[in-house]
Amino acid sequence: MLSINNLSYYIGDRPLYENASLHIKPKDKIGLIGLNGQGKSTLLKMINGDVTPDQGEIQMSKDCTLGFLNQDLLSFQSEESILHVAMTAFKDALVLQDKIEKILKQMEENYTDDLVDKLTKAQEQFEMMEGYSLQAKAEEILEGIGFKTEDLNRPLKTFSGGWRMRVMLAKLLLEKPSLLMMDEPTNHLDLPSIQWIENYLKSYEGAYIIVSHDREFIDKTVDTIVEVDQQQLNVYAGNYSFYEEEKALRTELQQNAFENQQQKIKQTEKFIERFRSKATKAKQVQSRVKSLDRMDKVDAVVDNNAVINFSFKINNKSGRQIVKLDNVSKSYGDIKILENSDALIERGDKIALIGANGKGKSTLLRIIAGAEKLEGKREEGYNVEFGFFAQHQLESLNTNNEILDELKQAGSDRSELELRNLLGSFLFKDSEVFKKIKVLSGGEKSRVALCKTMISNANFLLLDEPTNHLDMQSESILIQALNHYEGSFITVSHNRHFISRVANKIWFIEDYQIKEYPGTYEEFQHWYEKREMKRASEIVKEAPKKVEKIEKPRKNPDDQIFKAKQKELTTLESKIDEAEKQKKVLEEELAKPEVYGDPDTLMKVNQSFEALNKMLEELTEQWEELALELE
Repeated sequence: MLSINNLSYYIGDRPLYENASLHIKPKDKIGLIGLNGQGKSTLLKMINGDVTPDQGEIQMSKDCTLGFLNQDLLSFQSEESILHVAMTAFKDALVLQDKIEKILKQMEENYTDDLVDKLTKAQEQFEMMEGYSLQAKAEEILEGIGFKTEDLNRPLKTFSGGWRMRVMLAKLLLEKPSLLMMDEPTNHLDLPSIQWIENYLKSYEGAYIIVSHDREFIDKTVDTIVEVDQQQLNVYAGNYSFYEEEKALRTELQQNAFENQQQKIKQTEKFIERFRSKATKAKQVQSRVKSLDRMDKVDAVVDNNAVINFSFKINNKSGRQIVKLDNVSKSYGDIKILENSDALIERGDKIALIGANGKGKSTLLRIIAGAEKLEGKREEGYNVEFGFFAQHQLESLNTNNEILDELKQAGSDRSELELRNLLGSFLFKDSEVFKKIKVLSGGEKSRVALCKTMISNANFLLLDEPTNHLDMQSESILIQALNHYEGSFITVSHNRHFISRVANKIWFIEDYQIKEYPGTYEEFQHWYEKREMKRASEIVKEAPKKVEKIEKPRKNPDDQIFKAKQKELTTLESKIDEAEKQKKVLEEELAKPEVYGDPDTLMKVNQSFEALNKMLEELTEQWEELALELE
């Protein structure tokens, strides 16, 4: 489908790729990984035709169509509704729909056989394109990635960049290109939306390439890993877990081969040096010199594994209680966040606060930090020193400072070597530490703010999406640092790998209450899935009982019978209302990732949904007959 042959690309004198090759087949599910700055996004841009390689070629089959989700789409704006923007994916169908509407208007004034023939052909073609279900498909995907039904008709321009990016993702998924390329698709998604996308991609008919630092997402969506390393594209036939094992094995074999070859080279060089001046050994010496020249050198292993060379320092130990919330309520106008909720954070707690966007996670962090007005009581423990990382803190950075100076002025007693080691772990290497804050990107400023939090000497950290702009190596450094941290923390994150490595408690907001699961993320996941499956099965059991079949009324002109039929009509209306409510409940269940992703539960809920739908049709038919009879 697509071939990359002997590709080379340079930034100045630095090669990103040198004679790299890759072949992509239909239905390949590829995770493109590598350190930041290795050229992953550049490769996608070259495939898309936005960047021209210096050497080599990229060949595509004639029927190969491309779809590219990249961070440049954050700036896209439109006056149109998000539903309309998503539906522009069906360009040909929309043109045909417009044609049908024009024909119908013409027929209002001039009804001819020719127009009827045109309309019939257009409608048949529209039906073949599944035109009548396109809006439903667009709504399903938009709601699957987090939009509410009432948001679908809001103009795109009224949404933030992250939500606009979701709309562009929905449009691409609806287009179904034969090669879908996604650059950090989970950056702007919450956990339920990420899980929805994972389930959607499992049945995606085309091929796709995903660039992502989310290990869990990559692990669940790809069957091939392509690693950008030392200007080459190295292929591993498996998901990320397989890659880690295979990479370790290949590295060990390469290291052994390198060491053996180095030993052989040393022995050969010793022989050459020893007998270079002896005429009787001239032929053997010359032979060994030639063998060294012809030898294919095995590269030394470059170790990209991050090893911690930084540790937190704590000025003072806190008391047992960090923060206690008692009967706390919080609303923004009509939008309720918390209602009469309690929570307690104790020394040693390492809490991950998870859940869908819009549930109030960041608001809760600010409440805990004492930076948000509330109803109820917030009680701070003895000797608690806060360190707070959030995106809005980027504004507090001194834009005229160099990066290293910004950390030196943060009031820490760290040496310059320690600060440079920390900055190096978060991708600021060598002379980059002397960059001015004002020239940094949003992601780079975010990393500087995170470094400032880590040197704050606080005994309680509040971290809002700390891994958003980190590559896997830097994320690993943060995980190691937090695991060695002797204080307490609470973090908001959608990164499941990160959460599973650092948290000993899980918090989530449900029914305006702060709920706590006292265990790891894996344990929480298991408990939560069991709970949701139980709820789904209860709905399945109850749904058919909610609607009783109403016998068709017999015709009778008598007034008393007429009144009885009116009463039956009212009863039918109540039953229909009840059935429609139950249908909505089942539709919500079907949209849940834990139901959608479990074939057995999905089948049971589907059967219940179809049975309820059939009963609803029968009730509606009875109501229509009775209403007509009463008329």
